[in-house]
Amino acid sequence: MDSNPAKRRKTDHSGVGDGRSALPFDAAAASAGLFRPSTFILETAELLEQSRVDYSKLLPGAEDILRNVKTAVESVETHGPVLISKASTTFEKKNAIKIPYPTPRPADDSLLKLSMEAPAHVNVVGSYVLKTMIRSQREFAVDMIVEMPKTLFQDKDYLNLRYFYKRAYYLAHIAKAISTSDKLGDSLGDVTFAYLGDNPLLPILVATPKTTAATTKKNPIECKIRIIPCCASDLFPRTKLLANKNSLRPDAPASADAAKDAAEKKDLPPTPFYNATLKAESTYLAYLKLLHHAQKSCSAFADACLLGHVWLQQRGFGSSLARGGFGSFEWAALVALLMQTGSKKRSSSSSGKTASILSPSLSATQIFKAVVQFLASTDFRSKPCVLAGSAPETGVDSIKEGTPVLFDSGSRQLNIAYKMSAWSAGLLRQHAKRTHELLKDDAVSDQFTPTFIARADIVLEAYDMVLRVRCPSPAAAKDGANNNLSRHGAVWDFGDSVFQTIKRALGDRARLVHVQLPPSESWAVGKPSPESTPAKTAATPAYIVVGISFDATNMSRHIDHGPPAEEKKDSRKFREFWGDRAELRRFKDGSILETLVWTAGQSASAMCEEITRYILRHRLGLRADDDIQVVSGTEEESFAAMVPITPVVDTASFTLAREAFTTLEADIRALEDIPLHVRQVSPVDPALRSATIRPPPVQSGKVALHPMEVVLFFEASGKWPDNLAAIQRAKLAFLLRIGESLEAYKAEHAGGDSVVRTYVGLENTEIGSGTANLAYLDIVYRETAAFRMRIHSDLEEAILARQTKDKTLEQHVRATAAQLLAMQRRLCTVLPLHNQTITTFCTRFPAFSPTIRLVKRWFSAHKLLTTHVTEETVELIVLHVFLRPYPWTTPATAGTGLLRTLQFLARWDWRTEPLMVDTSSMSNVLPVDGDDETAASGPTADPRTRLEAWRKIDPNMNHTVLFVAATHETSGTAFTTASSISPDNTGISRPQPSKVVAARMTSLARAACRVVKDKDVTSSANFVQNEGGDFEPDLLFQPSLGDFDVLLHLNGRIIKRLVKGEIAEDADEETTSKLRRSVYKNLDARTGRELHTLPAHPVQLLLDQLNEVYNSGSGSGVGPIVFFYGAPNEEDGDHIIAALWNPQVHARTFRVNLPCSFRPVATSKKQKKSADLDDDDDDDEPMIEVNREAILSEIARIGGSLIAQIEVVSRA
Repeated sequence: MDSNPAKRRKTDHSGVGDGRSALPFDAAAASAGLFRPSTFILETAELLEQSRVDYSKLLPGAEDILRNVKTAVESVETHGPVLISKASTTFEKKNAIKIPYPTPRPADDSLLKLSMEAPAHVNVVGSYVLKTMIRSQREFAVDMIVEMPKTLFQDKDYLNLRYFYKRAYYLAHIAKAISTSDKLGDSLGDVTFAYLGDNPLLPILVATPKTTAATTKKNPIECKIRIIPCCASDLFPRTKLLANKNSLRPDAPASADAAKDAAEKKDLPPTPFYNATLKAESTYLAYLKLLHHAQKSCSAFADACLLGHVWLQQRGFGSSLARGGFGSFEWAALVALLMQTGSKKRSSSSSGKTASILSPSLSATQIFKAVVQFLASTDFRSKPCVLAGSAPETGVDSIKEGTPVLFDSGSRQLNIAYKMSAWSAGLLRQHAKRTHELLKDDAVSDQFTPTFIARADIVLEAYDMVLRVRCPSPAAAKDGANNNLSRHGAVWDFGDSVFQTIKRALGDRARLVHVQLPPSESWAVGKPSPESTPAKTAATPAYIVVGISFDATNMSRHIDHGPPAEEKKDSRKFREFWGDRAELRRFKDGSILETLVWTAGQSASAMCEEITRYILRHRLGLRADDDIQVVSGTEEESFAAMVPITPVVDTASFTLAREAFTTLEADIRALEDIPLHVRQVSPVDPALRSATIRPPPVQSGKVALHPMEVVLFFEASGKWPDNLAAIQRAKLAFLLRIGESLEAYKAEHAGGDSVVRTYVGLENTEIGSGTANLAYLDIVYRETAAFRMRIHSDLEEAILARQTKDKTLEQHVRATAAQLLAMQRRLCTVLPLHNQTITTFCTRFPAFSPTIRLVKRWFSAHKLLTTHVTEETVELIVLHVFLRPYPWTTPATAGTGLLRTLQFLARWDWRTEPLMVDTSSMSNVLPVDGDDETAASGPTADPRTRLEAWRKIDPNMNHTVLFVAATHETSGTAFTTASSISPDNTGISRPQPSKVVAARMTSLARAACRVVKDKDVTSSANFVQNEGGDFEPDLLFQPSLGDFDVLLHLNGRIIKRLVKGEIAEDADEETTSKLRRSVYKNLDARTGRELHTLPAHPVQLLLDQLNEVYNSGSGSGVGPIVFFYGAPNEEDGDHIIAALWNPQVHARTFRVNLPCSFRPVATSKKQKKSADLDDDDDDDEPMIEVNREAILSEIARIGGSLIAQIEVVSRA
């Protein structure tokens, strides 16, 4: 399934889907009002419909093909007992087939004898029979088991690979029978060998039917036939195949006595995987009967298996070793066994019986939720879980395998999780926990998409750090006795060593360590079987992928404490593990401990990388640079080109900014000659909530100080004038008084030399009525920080609210008051609470602030930030990803946070789905004032209801596009709608972003997700030789400038000098070119005076002027051209303003008051006239079109020397 669909709307069930209805609820009960199915249930029902497979189209002519295969298998050549070496040589010479013996191949002097007989039984088993396949699964196969006769085996053939040697020989004869069958020549294509579930002990035969007309459609589905040899259920005694028994014994001398031989056998380590594999060979029919019984007793069993199959597939799980060893079969078996497993609570209907964990009367969604809850609450890694009965008579120790145990204690006596590893079991439980938490969280509006649609197996998105580790060559591998006894294969054994080493080294720094193994490949029947690793030489090495999820609280610790020096045994083990890195240290409390000290001053992820590289080099002999590659997870290396994230420096810069604000607040409160008492000074700037792309240049003489915005609140007073224009002038007088008093106060306390300069600035002066805010105060602390302060008046807000509701006023007056009220509340009510919220979560989540900065850099790189998408909207989107990270856990690194945010943007259908960031249970942010009209619907109002109301009022989305609400902003439009007042005192409301820009945001996010998916290091193309190439984060930040019509290339040198104050903003081009740079960075080049803050960035001023001239703000769709630019900071952009011509401003008839420059149409074509127009009147009306050349010339005049070049993009 696609990882980022906006919304599943597929309704075509042709192809391989059938038309059955499987709603997991009773329609009669629903119509009677007994219950109403939830949205999750309805979406699940639709998923089941779309997931079903039409088995008649899956394998056309299946009955005839399978019958012919069965006939061919039953006609194998037979012979009596022959020594294995002679039988193998004779067969391979006579036929072009290599016998797929497991390694090590049988010795030439082996006394083992082989014989051949016709199979005892041939049956079709698996998901094809049970009808539990899904349309989106990676491969389709029909499993045909061939039971080998018991007479081929001896009592001790379970020892030393004897059974598997005979099995491989039997399989080779089946391959010969299939390849030489006349009946199958026209129906079967390639016949190859493969490993069943990547198990090197179990080669199978894979036959691919030839392509037919039925499978050559738009989405062809290739269904293969897998022929699997097996044995009878009572072939070997079960007591000999317990998990604590050894079945791989070294060859003993012929003269050894029985007592010594028994002692040696007792000392040999157990072989649980070998024993379980051999035991599973006899359980195919037993489990087929078990699943058939469950399907008959529970009508929802098959649908529950389909849901489980989808859930597992989206998380990368399957029945093979490489995919975790837990797939659709294990899920179905677990469901069936839980229906037979007694619960701790007794049934209420019968005092003598115990109720089962799963009731057959449950629906498919109820069964799915119950199984997920069972997986989330059961740790079967550390303690064996016994199903369908009590523990075996031999005790629990006899089923402990050192790996996860889900033991079927029925007649089958098998651990169905024997193919799982410690890391795959940990990952499965984590996914189950997250899904269980999601399904319990009623605050999440969409529980379905994270559960079944979102792909959670893309490692770059799933883990905080991803390593690509080269496997050692077979010659360099250390093959000890335990490695030979494992039988998982060399790659699996190496992965287990890497997992155990990293898990112990990182300790509580890592919440999860997962190892992804490369899948095994099939091979031609005429070639020798490959080793368990797909690579044999150093030229074509094999790789494993290690994913690590960190604990953000502990990962930054740079000192680790070991055991005390007095504990000799533990200290010795500690030093053996860590080598020279361990050292003894005495601490202040007098204790002497083994200690590890890691490099301080680096990021937490870089420190974890240092630990991982060191321990893998020390313990496993890997070369840190050649054998270990960090694919993602270290911000300093991965994203240095975009945002240089240096945690120590950045944290210090943001801390200095907040300390400067604290100083400002203290200075303001210390002023005694202000008529009103200061109630609060609130920060509203991104720099004061650790959310700017670049850290604020606080206490930096090299970079001009940019003002950080704050709002001053006075205590309620009746002294304010009862007139909006008079209130604005009163605020101006307050600012003048505060500036003078602050300079005098600081001069007095600084010994006569003022360390503060204040400047009063004017804004909104073009509005004739003067009702908007007129002034602000720039406060510049010498070489420290700069602030821009505005004043809040509670009376002003009350007057605007009263005018908005006063129906006796004219409509335009009320509309203007409404826009002024929205601007006032956004600045003085919503933004302070938003600042408090973001600051709180920046402290709670260490990766939150770096993620915001990276996501803003992405928006800026694609010309969307500030101009079209507000910074507050971006911050709320990232906060939602951290608070609701399903299907993953909360990201601990900025890179992972960025990729998951892009994944959310790619899936978010903003047309019908609101974004509600619920922080009520996670923060102490103050609620919105109850008198606030933005909360008129109440904090508990359903965001979906409000969005539906907006869509009904504004179906074309001319006023509201994105609906982004939060606990402190329930209206959903404070940050996504731009309110302004025109010079004629008319209120204007525009969406921010517009519909076109929002669609571009989604398409860019989807393109980024495709890049991440294509560069997934766990794909089959990238595992061995990394054919897909390495993941390069800068690919995500490259803007697609070819999509625009016009590119305005700005003069970066002039912009930089303007920002630093070296050039006057009104200087002409000739003066600009002759000006020399100032010798002193903090002095003006012309006057030598101290720098003061700029009213606005020069690029931002240019954009504001262009948007005002062409009425193109926020892509309103009114003006002829729409401009795109990112962050105004010159360090974060490419100094290019991109523009698109508005297609809605097309050719028209001439009229007065045209919005821009037009010219007559050169051709004689005219637009089609309406039926109600008089043709005689319109025949002579001239047609005009937008004069693009003139508009570009106007833009060049407006920009002046700031614009270096105007490029018109040509499209082929």
